[in-house]
Amino acid sequence: MLEHGGNLREAARMHGRPLAQWIDLSTGINPHWYPVPENAPNAWHRLPEADPALVDSACAYYGAPAMLPVAGTQAAIQALPRLRAPGRVVVAAPSYAEHAHHWGQHGHQLRQVPYPELDNAVDHCEVLVVCNPNNPTGARIAPEILLAWAEKLAIRGGWLVVDEAFGDTEDAASLGIHTGQAGLIVLRSVGKFFGLAGLRLGFVAAHPALLAKLAAMLGPWTVSGPAQQVALAALRDTPWQQAMRARLQTEGARLRQLLASHGMDSSGCALFQWWPAARAEDFHRHMAARGIWVRLFRHAARGIRLGLPPDEPAWRQLEQALIAWNKENT
Repeated sequence: MLEHGGNLREAARMHGRPLAQWIDLSTGINPHWYPVPENAPNAWHRLPEADPALVDSACAYYGAPAMLPVAGTQAAIQALPRLRAPGRVVVAAPSYAEHAHHWGQHGHQLRQVPYPELDNAVDHCEVLVVCNPNNPTGARIAPEILLAWAEKLAIRGGWLVVDEAFGDTEDAASLGIHTGQAGLIVLRSVGKFFGLAGLRLGFVAAHPALLAKLAAMLGPWTVSGPAQQVALAALRDTPWQQAMRARLQTEGARLRQLLASHGMDSSGCALFQWWPAARAEDFHRHMAARGIWVRLFRHAARGIRLGLPPDEPAWRQLEQALIAWNKENT
């Protein structure tokens, strides 16, 4: 299995610090999660048949004509490579490692291509996979460019897969509205913006024919009944969504400014910041010694990613750790 953020138990074991004494900034998940409503009394009793209201609410929220609920976008990431015959696949690099990991299986010819070189790669593949905004660097590709790529790929029966897991604060850039056309697939996550990663729920927006094939591959009852009920409430709660977008934009700018004040030129989105730290392992150890768990990228996206602190004491603890780092390294 690949390494991911959120592995706080591993941090506690490695560093001998109890779980309760950590600040977890390793995931980029909203620390101000949606207030989960009480489930219906029979939520755990009934088989979780698909609720059309959930799909309708998801389509309205994400602006897509058709969507399929899945047990986290990870389920779709693992299944999509099995829906095509082996072919040439390009995955933007660096990006969320699970994409390349799974497209590299099932007989596909995989290439990982840096973002600036993707335009030249479109003519030499059948599938192109892009995170927009990118995880972990925050790189973005304009919607008009992505749509032009999707059209090129669709002409020869190809796919453009766009992972918009961190796109909830940037809805103007979403391609969801265009997913009625063949060959364009958009992945959306409930876990990031709503802070409900434990729900294991995401959505795939695509042409209905492709969604039917994906649903058949994943099988019945893929999303639990309680997860469906919670997501339905969250997707319909427009006042909470509007207030949270404003809050995250403010806190995202605060994090970027805090890092800049300590000489760290970062990029990212409202939920996280990343920078190519020259001494990434040392910085990771420094923060861990102070009870702050950040995400260390050792390879392609070599650097550090930080999510948002959950409260003012955590902001102060982060700032003190950054001050100590600078004192020790200047």
